[in-house]
Amino acid sequence: MKPEEIKKLDAYFKRTFDNQNLTVKARPRKDDSCEVYMDDEFLGIIYKDEDEGELSYNFSMAILEMDL
Repeated sequence: MKPEEIKKLDAYFKRTFDNQNLTVKARPRKDDSCEVYMDDEFLGIIYKDEDEGELSYNFSMAILEMDL
């Protein structure tokens, strides 16, 4: 993803979840997605989806049973 997209997503996550500890970062060697962290803990991946001229972003987060 482009740096300006990552900045917009970073601001969106911080605003939406009212948490300045959330950070959206570029993924090494991938340009169709980025990663979400809380402090240094990996939370999930945001995938960019372009379909029929419409753009959306999908957040995917795995939750391990042992974390519940």
